[in-house]
Amino acid sequence: MSRITPVADTQNEYRKLPSVDVFLRRAEVAALLVEFGLEQVADALRGLLDESRAAIQKGEGAPDQTLLMAWLTDRLQQSSQPSLRGIINATGVIIHTNLGRAPLSTAARRAIQSAATGYNNLEYDIDAGERGSRHTHARELLRQLTGAEDALVVNNNAGAVFLVLSALCAGKEVIISRGELVEIGGGFRIPDVLRQSGAKLVEVGTTNRTHPRDFADAIRGETGALMRVHASNFQQIGFVTKPSLAELVQIAQKVEWPGPPPVIDDLGSGTLLDTAPFGLSPEPTVQQSIAAGADIVTFSGDKLLGGPQAGLVVGKAELIDKIRRHPLTRALRVDKLTLAGMEATLQAYRRGRAVAEIPVWQMIAANPESLRARAESWRDRLAGAGLTAEVIPGQSTVGGGSLPGETLPTYLLALSIPHPDASAARLRQAQLPVIGRIQQERLLFDPRTVLPEQEEALIAAIIAEAGQV
Repeated sequence: MSRITPVADTQNEYRKLPSVDVFLRRAEVAALLVEFGLEQVADALRGLLDESRAAIQKGEGAPDQTLLMAWLTDRLQQSSQPSLRGIINATGVIIHTNLGRAPLSTAARRAIQSAATGYNNLEYDIDAGERGSRHTHARELLRQLTGAEDALVVNNNAGAVFLVLSALCAGKEVIISRGELVEIGGGFRIPDVLRQSGAKLVEVGTTNRTHPRDFADAIRGETGALMRVHASNFQQIGFVTKPSLAELVQIAQKVEWPGPPPVIDDLGSGTLLDTAPFGLSPEPTVQQSIAAGADIVTFSGDKLLGGPQAGLVVGKAELIDKIRRHPLTRALRVDKLTLAGMEATLQAYRRGRAVAEIPVWQMIAANPESLRARAESWRDRLAGAGLTAEVIPGQSTVGGGSLPGETLPTYLLALSIPHPDASAARLRQAQLPVIGRIQQERLLFDPRTVLPEQEEALIAAIIAEAGQV
């Protein structure tokens, strides 16, 4: 609400305020009543009138009818905004956990829309004409892409790890290196998951050094599994060592009684593509884990895979079948929209089109010179509006707990303006909120994470903000 000129006669100002019934009969209110309904419009109007009375009591004047109408329209439009909204991610963090992680491909969005329209064969076998299983969807694609015998999709990777441990290791011991007892976002800790699943945690080695013999010496009749947790959100450097996955598999296979315990590999983010060709450190792929002999591999669907939120479990058919039949599987199952988006995402990998079609990989693969060209075009657009900006070199990050410490060279649009914190706050209130970053008292925008179709909205928001500085 904009401020009103102070007045002396407060009683006269109170009389200028209309009654709710009278104002609602105004011709221009009719459209609001159709769009928002009588109750919502009346509640918003009452709130504005209460605020106006409070302002009058402080010595301000009453709003005229035109201003009150503008306030009412704005209040209703603001209240109708969904809580979950699209934003422009100009931070340069590709898999931004706070901003919805991986944006979906065009094919995935179309598949989700198709699944949301009308009915589908979520749990219906079209060929047999009888009840089917939702677990068949995406299963074959995951088998083909990873080389695993079987696969299962659940709601997220934390759920996948919890389900695997509950189904395979409840009441048994799970051996894990102390250096892998990690905590990820939101205070989610691997030791806590182990305990909640009913498994018993057996820590081996030290924080920085764990040897194959540490695992071998800890195996006994109560051992339920050997587990590796990929440190996807932090790095250990210096005097550090730990067994390879292949070494853990060899250790497990040497156990004669009561038989080889399964080797569980939690990859966290997980990837189907080699990251090294993009100038990043090699991230272990799901295919490599399966080839190394892991019995169960878990990873995320909405990080480096670039699909919707999901937890993916691949591995030995006998174990996957046991996991699938566990009661928790129903509690952690995914819906038709997730399965539709996941299948479309996986199809891009099968066609060899992941880098061309999946936004996460498009961003990772973006050439720095193409990013500079985009940033320079933004600068030129702003110059045409009378605004001064510069293009500077910078760094993007993968984010989402993937490839910690790894960066990609980029070019940034930099605005040197007074009070960048205040400008950043106002940009977050734009019709399509803009999230940038502040560095050295400059407001920065990274084209790597701005979708091409969002560029017009970004430029418009910056221009509008500059008018308020």
